[in-house]
Amino acid sequence: MQPAFSVIFLTTLAGAAQGLFLALYGTELSGIGALGAHQSQQFLFTGSLVALVLTVLGLIASFFHLGHPERAWRSAAMWRTSWLSREVIALPVFMGGLFVYGSAHLMGLGSTPLIGAVTAVACLTLFVCTAMIYASVRFLQEWASALTLVNYLLLGCASGLTLATALAAIGGYSSLVMSYATAAGLLTLLAWATRAASLVRNARLKPKSSLQSAIGIKHPRIVQKSQGFMGGSFNTREFFHGRSAELMRSVKWSFLLLVFPLPLILLAAGASSLSPGLLTTAFVLQYAGLLAERWFFFAQANHPQNLYYQAIS
Repeated sequence: MQPAFSVIFLTTLAGAAQGLFLALYGTELSGIGALGAHQSQQFLFTGSLVALVLTVLGLIASFFHLGHPERAWRSAAMWRTSWLSREVIALPVFMGGLFVYGSAHLMGLGSTPLIGAVTAVACLTLFVCTAMIYASVRFLQEWASALTLVNYLLLGCASGLTLATALAAIGGYSSLVMSYATAAGLLTLLAWATRAASLVRNARLKPKSSLQSAIGIKHPRIVQKSQGFMGGSFNTREFFHGRSAELMRSVKWSFLLLVFPLPLILLAAGASSLSPGLLTTAFVLQYAGLLAERWFFFAQANHPQNLYYQAIS
């Protein structure tokens, strides 16, 4: 498939925001760090604001994927059957929850655990809706797996917790840094295992269609010489990335390095020294790797129509 950078930014920015919120809400419920009332309110408000900004940036990026942004509201109309429509509904609900949750902490209200619970439900619902947009496409075998949902959830939570660790160090909340770094490291390791499992699975996939079934001819030996036209088309632009196998391998190994081992090393070093610089670098590198990972996720999906249209005359 042809990766759309607007969707790449939406899913990675929103995923990090969702992971960050879950870290904040978990902090409030568990009381880790033993923060005072004022410190807790200040940190949870700041973190909620950062999560909201990331989500807004992702939403803005998504509009560049629309041919007619003024009709975006119509995308929610098919919520009974479409995971995309459900995502369109869940995203603003989550954003609204973030705003109310952060505002409640800013004003020192006592209802934040309940507000956080509602927002957490919206957050998890958004994870499911986003992942199922792709996992429910059965004819794209690389996507049609439970690992798609697991990876979206774990990668979002890992990046969000890495960001929470950096924010805690920057704000001087040293009592939170080690707990956050440990959780971020564990989630990064889990995400590494499940993403590697999906790569192994996808490498073993065999197409269910053939050139014979694509054009309805049962002859055992068919060689395609041309697409039948000289110019490109929607099919050649949207359903195949057009990149070389060497570039695909480079992107794969790049994200495997940037998303997993490098952040783990920086998290360990940054947490032990309480270094905001190292922990911020860990998030920046991990997020850069997530952009590459999400690009690879889309590009690796092999649309069955490419059996016919991938041959260039």
